[in-house]
Amino acid sequence: MANDFDDFNNRVIGQFRDNDGQVGPPFEGATMILVHHIGAKSGTERITPLVWFDGGEGRYVIVASKAGMPDNPAWYHNLKANPDITVEIGHGKEATVETKKVHAEELTGDERARIWKGITDANEGFAEYDRKTQGIRTIPLFALTPAA
Repeated sequence: MANDFDDFNNRVIGQFRDNDGQVGPPFEGATMILVHHIGAKSGTERITPLVWFDGGEGRYVIVASKAGMPDNPAWYHNLKANPDITVEIGHGKEATVETKKVHAEELTGDERARIWKGITDANEGFAEYDRKTQGIRTIPLFALTPAA
Protein backbone atom coordinates (compact mmCIF):
# COMPACT_ATOMS: atom_id res chain seq x y z
CA MET A 1 0.00 0.00 0.00
CA ALA A 2 1.41 3.39 -0.99
CA ASN A 3 2.10 5.95 1.69
CA ASP A 4 1.42 9.70 1.47
CA PHE A 5 4.93 10.37 0.17
CA ASP A 6 4.50 7.83 -2.64
CA ASP A 7 1.08 9.29 -3.48
CA PHE A 8 2.59 12.79 -3.64
CA ASN A 9 5.44 11.63 -5.91
CA ASN A 10 3.01 9.78 -8.18
CA ARG A 11 0.89 12.93 -8.54
CA VAL A 12 3.97 14.99 -9.44
CA ILE A 13 5.12 12.36 -11.97
CA GLY A 14 1.64 12.36 -13.54
CA GLN A 15 1.60 16.17 -13.78
CA PHE A 16 5.10 16.17 -15.27
CA ARG A 17 4.17 13.67 -17.97
CA ASP A 18 0.76 15.19 -18.71
CA ASN A 19 2.09 18.76 -19.00
CA ASP A 20 5.42 18.53 -20.84
CA GLY A 21 7.55 18.72 -17.71
CA GLN A 22 5.51 21.36 -15.91
CA VAL A 23 3.99 20.66 -12.50
CA GLY A 24 1.83 22.53 -10.01
CA PRO A 25 2.52 23.65 -6.46
CA PRO A 26 4.77 23.34 -4.60
CA PHE A 27 7.09 23.02 -7.62
CA GLU A 28 5.26 25.29 -10.07
CA GLY A 29 7.73 26.96 -12.44
CA ALA A 30 10.68 24.84 -11.26
CA THR A 31 12.86 22.84 -13.59
CA MET A 32 11.88 19.26 -12.78
CA ILE A 33 13.52 15.95 -13.55
CA LEU A 34 12.28 12.37 -13.24
CA VAL A 35 15.18 10.24 -12.05
CA HIS A 36 14.90 6.55 -13.00
CA HIS A 37 17.13 4.78 -10.47
CA ILE A 38 17.80 1.13 -9.75
CA GLY A 39 17.38 -0.18 -6.20
CA ALA A 40 20.75 -0.87 -4.58
CA LYS A 41 19.38 -4.02 -2.91
CA SER A 42 16.26 -4.89 -4.91
CA GLY A 43 17.44 -4.12 -8.43
CA THR A 44 13.97 -2.66 -9.06
CA GLU A 45 13.64 0.51 -11.13
CA ARG A 46 12.04 3.41 -9.30
CA ILE A 47 11.23 6.94 -10.42
CA THR A 48 11.69 10.00 -8.25
CA PRO A 49 10.64 13.54 -9.24
CA LEU A 50 13.15 16.20 -8.23
CA VAL A 51 14.04 19.82 -8.93
CA TRP A 52 17.23 20.21 -10.96
CA PHE A 53 19.74 23.04 -11.20
CA ASP A 54 22.23 23.96 -13.90
CA GLY A 55 25.60 22.50 -12.94
CA GLY A 56 27.46 24.02 -15.88
CA GLU A 57 29.23 22.00 -18.58
CA GLY A 58 25.90 20.43 -19.63
CA ARG A 59 25.32 18.85 -16.21
CA TYR A 60 22.13 18.76 -14.16
CA VAL A 61 22.46 18.99 -10.37
CA ILE A 62 19.99 17.28 -8.04
CA VAL A 63 19.75 17.60 -4.27
CA ALA A 64 19.36 14.71 -1.81
CA SER A 65 17.63 16.90 0.76
CA LYS A 66 14.77 14.62 1.83
CA ALA A 67 13.14 17.85 3.06
CA GLY A 68 15.81 18.24 5.74
CA MET A 69 15.25 14.85 7.36
CA PRO A 70 18.18 13.39 9.33
CA ASP A 71 18.91 10.65 6.77
CA ASN A 72 19.52 10.56 3.04
CA PRO A 73 16.70 9.57 0.68
CA ALA A 74 16.67 5.99 -0.64
CA TRP A 75 17.50 7.21 -4.13
CA TYR A 76 20.83 8.55 -2.81
CA HIS A 77 21.96 4.99 -2.00
CA ASN A 78 20.61 3.75 -5.33
CA LEU A 79 22.66 6.31 -7.31
CA LYS A 80 25.78 5.46 -5.33
CA ALA A 81 25.32 1.77 -6.19
CA ASN A 82 24.06 2.25 -9.77
CA PRO A 83 25.17 5.65 -11.14
CA ASP A 84 24.32 5.06 -14.82
CA ILE A 85 20.64 5.96 -15.14
CA THR A 86 17.98 7.48 -17.37
CA VAL A 87 16.29 10.80 -16.65
CA GLU A 88 13.35 12.73 -18.07
CA ILE A 89 14.35 16.39 -17.99
CA GLY A 90 11.73 19.10 -17.85
CA HIS A 91 12.68 22.62 -18.85
CA GLY A 92 10.20 24.52 -16.69
CA LYS A 93 8.37 27.29 -18.50
CA GLU A 94 9.66 26.08 -21.89
CA ALA A 95 7.29 23.08 -21.62
CA THR A 96 9.68 20.60 -23.19
CA VAL A 97 10.97 17.26 -21.97
CA GLU A 98 14.08 15.32 -23.00
CA THR A 99 14.97 11.76 -22.05
CA LYS A 100 18.69 11.13 -21.59
CA LYS A 101 21.07 8.56 -20.22
CA VAL A 102 23.33 10.13 -17.60
CA HIS A 103 26.06 9.27 -15.15
CA ALA A 104 25.47 10.43 -11.55
CA GLU A 105 28.42 11.56 -9.47
CA GLU A 106 28.26 12.98 -5.95
CA LEU A 107 29.80 16.44 -5.74
CA THR A 108 32.34 17.13 -3.00
CA GLY A 109 34.66 19.81 -1.71
CA ASP A 110 34.81 23.30 -3.16
CA GLU A 111 32.62 22.44 -6.15
CA ARG A 112 29.83 21.16 -3.91
CA ALA A 113 30.16 24.18 -1.61
CA ARG A 114 30.00 26.64 -4.53
CA ILE A 115 26.96 25.02 -6.14
CA TRP A 116 25.17 24.54 -2.82
CA LYS A 117 25.64 28.21 -1.94
CA GLY A 118 24.05 29.20 -5.25
CA ILE A 119 21.12 26.85 -4.66
CA THR A 120 20.45 27.98 -1.08
CA ASP A 121 20.93 31.67 -1.87
CA ALA A 122 18.24 31.45 -4.57
CA ASN A 123 15.87 28.95 -2.90
CA GLU A 124 14.63 29.52 0.63
CA GLY A 125 13.20 25.99 0.82
CA PHE A 126 16.59 24.39 0.31
CA ALA A 127 18.17 26.87 2.75
CA GLU A 128 15.60 25.74 5.34
CA TYR A 129 16.42 22.07 4.70
CA ASP A 130 20.08 22.94 5.23
CA ARG A 131 19.29 24.58 8.59
CA LYS A 132 17.32 21.50 9.67
CA THR A 133 20.27 19.18 8.94
CA GLN A 134 23.06 21.21 10.54
CA GLY A 135 25.14 18.91 12.71
CA ILE A 136 23.23 15.85 11.48
CA ARG A 137 24.34 15.45 7.86
CA THR A 138 25.59 17.38 4.88
CA ILE A 139 22.97 17.39 2.14
CA PRO A 140 24.44 15.56 -0.85
CA LEU A 141 24.43 16.96 -4.39
CA PHE A 142 24.75 14.87 -7.53
CA ALA A 143 25.89 16.06 -10.94
CA LEU A 144 24.16 14.20 -13.75
CA THR A 145 26.37 14.19 -16.84
CA PRO A 146 24.85 13.06 -20.14
CA ALA A 147 26.41 9.86 -21.46
CA ALA A 148 28.64 10.21 -24.50
